[in-house]
Amino acid sequence: MTDTLERVDLQLTGMTCAACASRIEKKLNRLDGVTATVNYATERATVAFDRARSSEDSLIAAVQSIGYDAAVPTLTDDPHNDPGLRRLADLRRRLIAAIALGVPVLLLSMIPALQFRGWQWVALALATPVATWSAWPFHRAAWRNLQQAEASMDTLVSVGVMAAYGWSLYTLVATSAGELGMTMPMTLIPRRGDTHHLYLEVASTTVALILAGRWFEARSKRRAGGALRALLALGADTANVLLPDGSEQQRAGSELRVGDRFVVRPGERIATDGEVEEGQAAIDVSLVTGESLPVEVRPGSAVTGATINTNGRLVVRATRVGADTALAQMARLVQAAQSGRAPVQRLADRVAGVFVPVVIVLAVATLGFWFARTGSIADAMTPAVAVLIIACPCALGLATPTALLVGTGRGAQLGILIKGPEILESTRRVDTIVLDKTGTITTGHMRVVDVHAEDAATRVEVLALAAAVEVGSEHPIAAAIVQAAHDDGIEVSPATAFISSAGVGVSATVLDKSIEVRRATFDGVGPTPATVVAVLRDGSLIGTIAIADTIKPTSEAAIVRLHQLGLAAYLLTGDNEATARAVAEAVGIRAENVVAEVLPAEKVAVIRRLQDEGKVVAMVGDGVNDAAALAQADLGIAMGTGTDAAIEASDLTLLRADLHATADAIRLSRRTLGVIKGNLFWAFAYNVAAIPLAMGWLLSPLVAGAAMAFSSVFVVSNSLRLRRFAVAT
Repeated sequence: MTDTLERVDLQLTGMTCAACASRIEKKLNRLDGVTATVNYATERATVAFDRARSSEDSLIAAVQSIGYDAAVPTLTDDPHNDPGLRRLADLRRRLIAAIALGVPVLLLSMIPALQFRGWQWVALALATPVATWSAWPFHRAAWRNLQQAEASMDTLVSVGVMAAYGWSLYTLVATSAGELGMTMPMTLIPRRGDTHHLYLEVASTTVALILAGRWFEARSKRRAGGALRALLALGADTANVLLPDGSEQQRAGSELRVGDRFVVRPGERIATDGEVEEGQAAIDVSLVTGESLPVEVRPGSAVTGATINTNGRLVVRATRVGADTALAQMARLVQAAQSGRAPVQRLADRVAGVFVPVVIVLAVATLGFWFARTGSIADAMTPAVAVLIIACPCALGLATPTALLVGTGRGAQLGILIKGPEILESTRRVDTIVLDKTGTITTGHMRVVDVHAEDAATRVEVLALAAAVEVGSEHPIAAAIVQAAHDDGIEVSPATAFISSAGVGVSATVLDKSIEVRRATFDGVGPTPATVVAVLRDGSLIGTIAIADTIKPTSEAAIVRLHQLGLAAYLLTGDNEATARAVAEAVGIRAENVVAEVLPAEKVAVIRRLQDEGKVVAMVGDGVNDAAALAQADLGIAMGTGTDAAIEASDLTLLRADLHATADAIRLSRRTLGVIKGNLFWAFAYNVAAIPLAMGWLLSPLVAGAAMAFSSVFVVSNSLRLRRFAVAT
């Protein structure tokens, strides 16, 4: 049955709080064969469904049946068809009206000197549009909740506002409070026994404050999600496609097809993933990978769409287009991470699910208690309304998703892709990090590090003769020797009678001499372990060449940072023991933490052994042989320059082939988790402290409304601090 499951993301509209997200999620999950997760911050539902029993239309219909709307989103960011922007504009209009009309009501109610004859009726006229039109989103949501026999924070706001407005209207019409010349004393702290006390300033100012909080919240959420929109906007709009006759035709980037050849000039953005066919250039990849230095490319080099050509003219053949490009895959990874739910959020979800009904019960109990105590319904109304308003669990619902949204978005900008929110918990617990050698600590590319000539020959001669023999070989050592000769500008003579002996070396005739290049014994050259080959001419040794997979210049400093993060570093490699220990010593890994000469299956066994010892293990690798170990580890970290298999098996993907990115990824994940926990603490602490104050008649409805709005803004603002997270330089 699972083979028929499909996944779709739905863009949701009409949600006003975390309870709305919970309601939609429950509705979708009640459908046959459907598993859904709804994220309030991103306003998206991630749904897995059985095509045989459901469809996109039935999912949308289910959402609409409970008063919300849904649509299948596109990867475009059309500002004219953006529900987030439309909601922002609507909130802004209602907020402006609430401020313009509510401020005079507040001033008239709080400053007796301004209370002219008949002021209370003017205040009523000004407060009425605020309590009705400006507050309409709350009333509409409350009515929708009532139809579903449920409640949300909008229920609290709506009931609180209408209670304050309704009581004030009743007081004006049915008591002497409506008489001309009536005045009302100023009070921020509620006082018992006030006669003819009106709550029009509460009804209007509370709406303005909560709308202001909603508007700042919505705007901040768009800023938080800006990383994903910026990621999608990186792609080039057009490409100069080469036609068979050599002319160029400008096409939209979306119209490119695999195999198309296009020209990229200096300063232009590469339209899609491809392979360089002509030209050399330095490519700025910082916007995609976070790598600060340009990358040199030449014919045969792979290039990524959305990177920028800084110099030189390139002809690129498209290899991946549309949804298959690296950019599109990055966007999907980020979107999937932002749509998930972190384990730390589960407690908040359970609390929020029962919070609103409990608050309504508390408000009714407060009303009953103070009415019994004072005998005045007017007096009892003050703490009851304050309870309703102060208790809105908006901050609680925003605590996790906004931090997750900002953290994963910032990670994408820095070349760190976090696959899911549960990864944040893993990074907190990790105490051991296992590092692959080739391509992780080392560059993964062999190069000549030393050439030694015997007395009868010169360095140039040794390298020239060796390159002449090796030019016909595809071995990495041969490629390194030929590249070294090319880099030094050495002319390579033609060779004949080429013979390759597996495990021994190669030989050929060069300039009528028999030249042999064969494996010598292992030797250490400088700080880097090297493979040494001997070069013989007519059987006599004329020199040796040392070739090594060099250690990345940043590896040692990066491992120091990993140690500072409290992680014990291990080196795990299939290479020989001597080479592995030399690399470990060079980068600061303890000798007892080196595990060498292991097969891919044995790598998994090593990870499992460490886990059996009680360690929480992160694994960093980039090759196919690392995929199984990455999957076995508690936290799999793949270098994005590696294979698709390794990236697919990992939890974190690093688009920079630099161990510093590993430390940055762990720091960012831990920082994001820390912000989430801080948000949850303050959201819980706020409600725990404020509700008893409101019930005890120590908090006026006006102050309660301001505090409730501030708590939501605080949580979102605290999350936005993650936008300033910076990688090590």
